[in-house]
Amino acid sequence: MPSTQTSIDARAALRAAVNATALRLAPGHGLPDPRHLSLLSEVEAPASPRVWADSSARALSAMFAARARRDALGDGAALVWRYFDGTRLIRPASLSMEARAVLLAGAGEYLCAVGLPQVAVRFGREAQLFADSDATRFYALTVTALGFALNGEYTSADPVMDAASALFRTGGWAEEESSYLLLLADSLVAAARMDHLRLRGVARELERVHPTDPYSQYSARAIDAMGRLIHGEHAAGLAACQQLLHGSERSMSHRFIRDFLLCIRSDIMLAQGQYAESLASLSTAESPEGHGICFAMQRGGALLLLGREREMLAETEACAASDSDHCLRTLTPLLLRRAIAFHRLGDDRRAAQSMESALLLIAHTGNSMTPFIMLPPEECAELVDAAVCTHPELAETAAYIRTALASVGAPVEAPRLADHLHGFTPTERALAELLLTPAGLADIARTRGVSLNTVKSQVRSIYVKLGVGARSAAVVELRRILA
Repeated sequence: MPSTQTSIDARAALRAAVNATALRLAPGHGLPDPRHLSLLSEVEAPASPRVWADSSARALSAMFAARARRDALGDGAALVWRYFDGTRLIRPASLSMEARAVLLAGAGEYLCAVGLPQVAVRFGREAQLFADSDATRFYALTVTALGFALNGEYTSADPVMDAASALFRTGGWAEEESSYLLLLADSLVAAARMDHLRLRGVARELERVHPTDPYSQYSARAIDAMGRLIHGEHAAGLAACQQLLHGSERSMSHRFIRDFLLCIRSDIMLAQGQYAESLASLSTAESPEGHGICFAMQRGGALLLLGREREMLAETEACAASDSDHCLRTLTPLLLRRAIAFHRLGDDRRAAQSMESALLLIAHTGNSMTPFIMLPPEECAELVDAAVCTHPELAETAAYIRTALASVGAPVEAPRLADHLHGFTPTERALAELLLTPAGLADIARTRGVSLNTVKSQVRSIYVKLGVGARSAAVVELRRILA
C-alpha cells in the first residue's frame, strides 16, 4: 500500500509540474517553478499517443522547455524527431491552436539549446502561425529571434526582436517574465556588431530581472566577459572566463554558454599572442550538432596564426563540405580562415571561392564583425578586394569589412614574423612563433603533433640561421627582427 500511494503521489506531482510549466512558458502566469523544471528535465520522454490531445501536447512542450532550461540535452535533436517529421507531428492530432503553438515553440526552444538554430527558426515560425494569444505569440517570437541570432541571420533577427519587445511592452506582463531567450538573442546581435556597451547592458538586465536564477546569472557574467574582449579588457575578460569555466557555478549553466566561454577565452589568448596556448585550450572541445559553436573553426584560427595552414585546412575540411545543417554564424569565419590558408599555399582559385562564399553569406545574413576577430588584416583585405573585382555588388560589404579588420583583426605583428624570416622553411617559421611564447619544447611538440626530438632538431636549425646558441638569445633576436 505505501508503494502504491507513493506511485500515485509521484504521478500527481508530475501532472502538476506539467500543467504549471506548460501554462507558464508564455508570459502572464508567472515563471515556471525551478523544482518543476528540474523534475521534468529528468523524466523519461513519453511515447507518442495514438492521437495527440491538448494534455499530451502540454506534457511534451513542458518537457522540451525543461530540458532546454536545465541543460538536459543528452538525447540531442533525435528527441524532437521521435515526434515530428519536419514541423508536423508524426501521429494524428486533435489540438487547439494554443496547445499546438506552445508545443512547436517548446520544440524550437529545445532545438536552439542543442545547436540547430536553422531548424528552431522553422518551429518558431510555425508556432507563430498557430498562436492565438499575445502571450503565446510572444513565446513563439522569442524562439524565432534566438534561432535567427544563433544562426547569424542578424537582418532577420532584428525585426523579430523588435516585434517581441513591442508585444511585451504592451502586454502588461510582470517584468520578471521578460524572456531569457530574447535577451540571449540581443546579446548575440550586440556581439556581432561589436557593441560592448549593449552587451554589458544585456548582462545587467539579465542579472536584474532574474536575480534568483543561477542559469541567468551565469549567462549574464559570460555576456559581460564577451563585452570585455570586445573592449580590449583582455586580462579581466580572461580572468572572468577562467572563473566561470572552472568554478562551481558551471554546474548550473547552459552548454552553449560554456562553449561560448571557451571561444572567448581562446580569442583573448590569440589577442595576447598566445597562439599555442589558445590551441591547447581547445584540444578536447567537441562541437555540438549543428555547430552553433564550431570548435574546428576556432582551432583553425589558432592554426592559421601559427602558420600551420595545411593542418588548418584538414581540421576544417568536414565543416566546409557540410550541407545546410552547419550554422551560418560559425561557417562564415571558417570560410574566411580557409581562404587565407589557400592563398598562403598558392591555391588562388580555392582561396577566391572560399572568400566569395564568405562575403556572400555576410551580405545575405547581415553585417557582422565577429568573423574577422584575430584574422590577419592585410591578407584578408587583399582577398576581399579581389572578390569585389569579381562581384562588384559586394563593394558595400567590403567597405564594412575593412572597418571591421581595423577594429578586430589580429595585431599587425602577428603575420609579419614569417615575412622577415627569409631562408626559413614554413615549419621553422611556425616554430619560431612558438619560441616567443612561454611554452616549453615538450608542450610545443605536443601542440605540433611531433616528437620532442624532432622539435629539438628543428630548433637547432633555427639557432644556426639566427646565429645564436640558446633559446633566450633566439627570443632576443626574433624580437629584434620584429622591432
